[in-house]
Amino acid sequence: MKAKKSRRPLTRRKKLSFRAEWLALRSIGGILRSMPLDWSSAFMGNMWRLIAPMTHRHARAKAHIMAAYPEMTLNEADKIVRDMWENLGRVSAETVLLSKIHKDPSRVTYVNPEVFEDSVGEGAVLVTMHSGNWEVVSDKAEELGLPLAGVYQKLKNPYSEEYLVGKRNFLYKLGLFCKGHDTGTKIISILRKKGSVAFVADVRDHRGVKIEFFKQPSAATHIPAALARTMNKRLIAVVARRKKGSRFDIIAKEIPVARTKDRVQDAITTTQAVHDQFEEWIREEPSQWMWIMKKWI
Repeated sequence: MKAKKSRRPLTRRKKLSFRAEWLALRSIGGILRSMPLDWSSAFMGNMWRLIAPMTHRHARAKAHIMAAYPEMTLNEADKIVRDMWENLGRVSAETVLLSKIHKDPSRVTYVNPEVFEDSVGEGAVLVTMHSGNWEVVSDKAEELGLPLAGVYQKLKNPYSEEYLVGKRNFLYKLGLFCKGHDTGTKIISILRKKGSVAFVADVRDHRGVKIEFFKQPSAATHIPAALARTMNKRLIAVVARRKKGSRFDIIAKEIPVARTKDRVQDAITTTQAVHDQFEEWIREEPSQWMWIMKKWI
């Protein structure tokens, strides 16, 4: 297997470490693929529920959720975070089994596909968050008439990076691009040709704009909002809500794009609207969002 070239040559020690991680990932993936999908998902969910609360991130997640919900008790927060770990464990299994999910049309249902109708043949900017299983958001996009390009954060491990991209890229007919200096040019070209682009937009980004999230100051990427405004595209927020096991409802909401003479304020206004929608969805199912993220500032 050939790894993608990195900017800095890997030291021998780092290369061995990365290869060991990649081999472990492939081995676990092989075991999961040998099992029925729902068994694999449940197995990893239970493993994460058991082991993850022993890590320092469990306390971080509880602190985050109690800051977002000041009225919540410690026991209530602990239960939600344990449920979160189970969901994330399921996501870890489902990420390497996306092709199995894709082959079963009953597993992903679009609750309100009409939201996408006006974007067919025109393209749109889609934003989602780390909730439910964000990896399946694009599962039926092409059936809706919205072939997608995806933008993601590249892993440090080039071997694991290549392996996981290989599990996802079939969902993105217009390409799957890691964030980089030339990615913006590629994305703009796709939008000009009336393609659609999807972002996971709930991570903290100090290069972005300052907004409010759960009544606390936060930093967020403004790129989706700026692209929708500049390219005159609709901006659609999407969430994959886990129902039972590896079955999901895809819920969509068009976000109004601010278009005034002040492009900077427009980006802030629209990004705030995106996060207001994210917060509404999170409050409906708090255990499905990834509370371990360092979202606030």
